[in-house]
Amino acid sequence: MDDGKPTGPKAKWWSRPSAGRANHPEAQVQEPVTIPEPALVTAPEEVPDTEVTAELPPTSPSPTSASDTSASATAPPSRPKPLHEPDEYSTPPYGGPGPWAPAPPVQRPVPTPAHGTPIPPQYGAPNAPAPASGGGYAPQPQPHAHHQPLVPAQPGPSLWLQYDPWSTPGGPLTHVGEPAKKKRRGSLLVGAVLLALVAGGIGGGIGAYIERNGGITDIELPQASKDNGHRAPDSIASIAASALPSVVTLHVSGSGEQGTGTGFVLDQQGHILTNNHVVDPAGSAGEISVTFSGGETAKATLVGKDSGYDLAVVKVTGVSHLKPLPLGNSDSVQVGDPVVAIGAPFDLQNTVTSGIISAKERPITAGGEKGDGSDVSYVDALQTDAPINPGNSGGPLVDTKARVIGINSAIRAADTGSGPEGGQAGSIGLGFAIPINQGKRVAEELINTGKATHPVIGVSLDMKYTGDGARVGEKGKDGTPSVTPKGPSAKAGIKPGDVITKVDGQRVHSGEELIVKIRSHRPGDRLELTLVRGGRERTLTLTLGSASGT
Repeated sequence: MDDGKPTGPKAKWWSRPSAGRANHPEAQVQEPVTIPEPALVTAPEEVPDTEVTAELPPTSPSPTSASDTSASATAPPSRPKPLHEPDEYSTPPYGGPGPWAPAPPVQRPVPTPAHGTPIPPQYGAPNAPAPASGGGYAPQPQPHAHHQPLVPAQPGPSLWLQYDPWSTPGGPLTHVGEPAKKKRRGSLLVGAVLLALVAGGIGGGIGAYIERNGGITDIELPQASKDNGHRAPDSIASIAASALPSVVTLHVSGSGEQGTGTGFVLDQQGHILTNNHVVDPAGSAGEISVTFSGGETAKATLVGKDSGYDLAVVKVTGVSHLKPLPLGNSDSVQVGDPVVAIGAPFDLQNTVTSGIISAKERPITAGGEKGDGSDVSYVDALQTDAPINPGNSGGPLVDTKARVIGINSAIRAADTGSGPEGGQAGSIGLGFAIPINQGKRVAEELINTGKATHPVIGVSLDMKYTGDGARVGEKGKDGTPSVTPKGPSAKAGIKPGDVITKVDGQRVHSGEELIVKIRSHRPGDRLELTLVRGGRERTLTLTLGSASGT
């Protein structure tokens, strides 16, 4: 039971003398030992944390005189009678043996320092020297010392107020008013906060980078895998794949002019069908170059052309593995059927566009740049909204089975036909194609004879007539009769001044429309004409004649 206790010689008993025994006769014969009294704490109801004032109570004046005090000092010492029986277990402070030490004072209800607060070594270690002054303790009593009168302790901070009985023995005691040493816990807390802030900043930066760049590695965008390339037979891709090998681009130059157009292969012999206005710049001594879809080029020669139909045939030689484009039937086409146009708009070869048939038997006229009417073409055309631009002329308009149903020939522009810098205007969704049935007949004639024949009725029309219908003129060109003698119209009974209003039951509103309707037939075909003469409507039948084209 001596752990942490003093190990010096122990007294047989221990007792705290009472302050009231100073006047007792027996107290004057005790050993001359100065017994320190514990400091009395004077504090308000609420004791401040920084400083506590402790004082020793004043010693009551002794009724004895000074001489009595001097005599008592020389008297033989006698031990005062203990107030209790000795402890047989010798347990301080009431047992023995043990050092003579003052009992701890009664502590007031003041804040107790936190656990672990160090105390001065003189209060924790045995045989430690007493504080020099102001520490709240008197020096340890010495045996056989002369008795000294009790002197009140000087007021000062009570070290007992800082005493922690559960602290480590031998630790220093912090004096009142001294700032307590800061623990490392605060530094660790600050370090942890700073570390968290740094880690949060780094993590936020990394997160923002990942969010902005999609990761910290190289970006690899998702992509679909390559398919087998198969498409539905009636898809635009399949149509284009089937028709493109048969489509060519023509470059024409001569007589100070040049142009670009499109054509398509008709047979294995190398015949290619295109528009007359595509090859017209070559004249009789110009040059025509043909470029196939695969990039091969070849020279071509003119086989025949016809300005009235705006068709021409050229031929290449020395080219093998030609793939003719199959021909369809334009009479079977219905409005709304899907179509695909292929050509070289603005010299961009192998261009594919798509649309539908917008209308049939649309009468149009094209050409007329020469001013004498010899280059005007009359076409009973197929109208389409598939984009057609300059350079598409002569190219095929195909159906969903990649069969040619028309030859792209003209467009209707939003202005006069010129672009903002004098160039040709582009498509506004109004494209026109020569029906393949008419193109087939003309192409065969051009290949076989070099010329095409035109169906005629043998009359001269008054093109200045503004009424409804086509009016037969009073006089023909150069004063000749307006109705050709012994011609188809003369045989049918048509006279000058008659107004033709219908052809085979279809209404015509002008001389151009009548020509277009006639040109859509072959020579020898029989037509039923409705006309008005003298206010009365009549119906006649005639057989179409034939005339050589130019």
